[in-house]
Amino acid sequence: MKALILAAGLGERMRPLTLTTPKPLLTAGGKPLIAWHLGKLAAIDVRDVVVNTSWLAPQFARTLGDGRQWGLRIDYVHEGEVPLETGGGMWNALSRLSPDGAPFIAINGDIWTDYDFARLPLDPDGLAHLVLIDNPAHNAAGDFALDGARVRSDGASRLTFSGIGVYRPALFERWRDVVGAAPGAGEQPPRFKLAPLLRKAMQGDHVSGERHPGRWTDVGTPERLAQLDRALSSV
Repeated sequence: MKALILAAGLGERMRPLTLTTPKPLLTAGGKPLIAWHLGKLAAIDVRDVVVNTSWLAPQFARTLGDGRQWGLRIDYVHEGEVPLETGGGMWNALSRLSPDGAPFIAINGDIWTDYDFARLPLDPDGLAHLVLIDNPAHNAAGDFALDGARVRSDGASRLTFSGIGVYRPALFERWRDVVGAAPGAGEQPPRFKLAPLLRKAMQGDHVSGERHPGRWTDVGTPERLAQLDRALSSV
């Protein structure tokens, strides 16, 4: 199984730190955020990782190299000056992630978690499998609802999407019909969000999920990065 680390964001909320460093390369606990993911992917025998880039893209290869220090092969996909959003970023990388239609892992490059990647299903029951977490203060309303082992667009048990999932390329079939005339969808390559595709798949009961009760941080502000760094450095 291959993996995609989404690292193309502009990191605007993290400025001034991200004026000179892409957010996934900011350090916590003595190493870049993205390096935590690379080590955990290598530990579950993933060998090929695609990293999509945009803002300050050359820094990724300079910092991470070709991945051999983790026993990985890193393939960098540059999206241009304007990131393609989560859906567009995945779609743009599909030919490298899954030329044979096999499922792949995708992880947001700006999170940290103690979730065990070995729990991710190699053969998800449906078009996607999402890892959800209890709602943090900055996303109190949650994103989706967990109904047993299925994920719904709405419901009583609303949780937050962690940014960790397994996807089948078939999720992107007829994506244009789903996103319609959304801004950026008509560009080349297209730019669109992933959530509408997931919600469409949820309508057909094609999305499984699980709740991770452990540690998770969305490194969305300098304050959260500092808190995470202190926590990891004290271990």
